[in-house]
Amino acid sequence: MADRAGSKPIDEYGLLADCNSAALVDRGGAIEWLCMPRYDSDAIFARLLDPDAGHWSIRPTGPFEVERRYLEGTLVIEMTFETQDGVARLTDAMAFPHGQRGHEIGLDVPHELLRLVEGVSGTVELEMELAPRPEYGLVKPLFRRTEKGGRTFGGPNQIVVAAGVPVDLDEATMRATFTVTAGDETGFAMRWAPVESRAPAACAPDEVPDRIRDTAEGWRSWEREHDIYEGPHRDAIQVSSRVLNGLTYRPTGAIVAAPTTSLPEDPGGERNWDYRFSWIRDSSLTLEALYVGACPDEVENFISFMTSSAGGRAGDEGSLQIMYGIGGEHDLSERELP
Repeated sequence: MADRAGSKPIDEYGLLADCNSAALVDRGGAIEWLCMPRYDSDAIFARLLDPDAGHWSIRPTGPFEVERRYLEGTLVIEMTFETQDGVARLTDAMAFPHGQRGHEIGLDVPHELLRLVEGVSGTVELEMELAPRPEYGLVKPLFRRTEKGGRTFGGPNQIVVAAGVPVDLDEATMRATFTVTAGDETGFAMRWAPVESRAPAACAPDEVPDRIRDTAEGWRSWEREHDIYEGPHRDAIQVSSRVLNGLTYRPTGAIVAAPTTSLPEDPGGERNWDYRFSWIRDSSLTLEALYVGACPDEVENFISFMTSSAGGRAGDEGSLQIMYGIGGEHDLSERELP
């Protein structure tokens, strides 16, 4: 990452995905990268790149130790915070439609981020801070309280938040301090909606536990359909296949090289590429990995995307572009974000 104060190594982040877009969450419970509704949409949270470009954090108010893992067979992340007074658990997921399974996961997703805080033992005081900053931090939206949480106005996006605890709003930032004890569950949901949507609504806080469990089962159902590799490094192959599926734009079959943009290969230099495209070279390596991981359907979907995106321009009349947009776009003009 950029050599600036407060930067964290990229491997400090875990990946959340819904096969349409992706989020990165650090070990302290802060989501610092999120683009919706697509991987290549303008970021809503981009503190990964700029401290003022948006985030959503949930963490204990005092010192803590943390353990982190993916729930088995999923891209759902569970963090366990241990403080001097107790233990709390935070589970994060990007939602699939209820009941979606197998190769259907990623179709018609609700563009919703789910977060669940559970008390494990003792008493833990936590703080929540949600600062949406659409268009890579350019927009500081009008954030209004609603009966169940809050809603933003301003820019080409709407963000609707449902919170299981009382919240305060200070300009464009939502905050809450709350306590959990053993057995408590507190849900939060944030949903993206287009600006023309008249009455967007996020998942009710008391429904968040079930929605996270259902999304986790969606991931596991996909993996069960591909669980036939028995060679060396089986666990690593399974994880890799799952991540590659998480980087697949399910509506078209395109595969992004990475979910991020502007992380400098050379800090202070010019190599700050945007990898949220389907790069043909990178995707060819991805196809090989998916094939090894026994994912022939995803391979077929990507090949279909690539041939249709080329649109007859590959061959005697022209050549393949080095990359295409995940919707098949050819015009990939660069823009610089100061």
